[in-house]
Amino acid sequence: MKRPRLAMSERRRAALLLSPPFLYAVLLLALPLFAIVLFSFWTQDFMTIDRTATLDNYREVFATEKWVPGAGLWENLQTIGNTIYLTLLGRSLYVSLFVTAVTVILAFPVAYFISFHVSPSRKSLWLFLITIPFWTSYLIRVFLWKVILGYNGVVNASLINIGLIDEPLTFILYNINAVIITLAHAFAPFAILPIFVALEKIDRSLLEASQDLGETRLRTFFRVTLPLAMPGVVAAVLIVFIPTIGDYVTPALMGGAGGQLIANMIQTQFLALNNAPLGAALALTAMVSVTIIALVFIWLNRKWLRART
Repeated sequence: MKRPRLAMSERRRAALLLSPPFLYAVLLLALPLFAIVLFSFWTQDFMTIDRTATLDNYREVFATEKWVPGAGLWENLQTIGNTIYLTLLGRSLYVSLFVTAVTVILAFPVAYFISFHVSPSRKSLWLFLITIPFWTSYLIRVFLWKVILGYNGVVNASLINIGLIDEPLTFILYNINAVIITLAHAFAPFAILPIFVALEKIDRSLLEASQDLGETRLRTFFRVTLPLAMPGVVAAVLIVFIPTIGDYVTPALMGGAGGQLIANMIQTQFLALNNAPLGAALALTAMVSVTIIALVFIWLNRKWLRART
């Protein structure tokens, strides 16, 4: 009879240990998200909020007229227009996907070099150097990129001095290109570290066994190293992709008029136009889009790993 009591005491102890972080997560994560969901179904007229449930905000986001019950699905879907909100959302997804691809592709060789070619006594030093950008403010790093990519900045001045161009380049600042470059630099450490951790966990004897069985280094990499490192790659992709679509500081400072993203519109709705319900609807639309893309990526990754085994 002592075992059930012991089990109950362990369960109570576990519940006591888990309850504070659980309540903390509910208060700081679940409740704000629940409030955003509620706001998205309300309407606001200046300072007055109408709490009557409605889909008007989502109709405005997707530019749809009232759903016609008697019409078919295709006829109703044809009412969806190319609004400014959908344009910004599509641009945001494109920028986030591109930044994620560039960041992860460039981060993998760095993590691979540190893990396989740097002596164990110096790996900590390399990781320390990678984290140096976090010592400065994010805004300072963005402003530094404005200095580098500016009309009279470092890049243009260097290219003019060596004679490659006659006049400063204008396509590297205040557009999507500048946003992608700045975001890729800002999130590079977030991609390098999880990939490095995954590579460090790989048993080196597996690589030696693969080469002993006649595989080349390249085939060993694609058949052994890369599949075993995929958890780190997946983590890097999610860590970079999810925050970049919600970044509004970089597009505001580096994107100019043509580089604004959905996060800038959400900020405008909440702070400038005083339309929190529409901003909440835009935020939920962006979150759902990111969730779908992330789940599809995870599913494709699992399917690829199963095909490799």
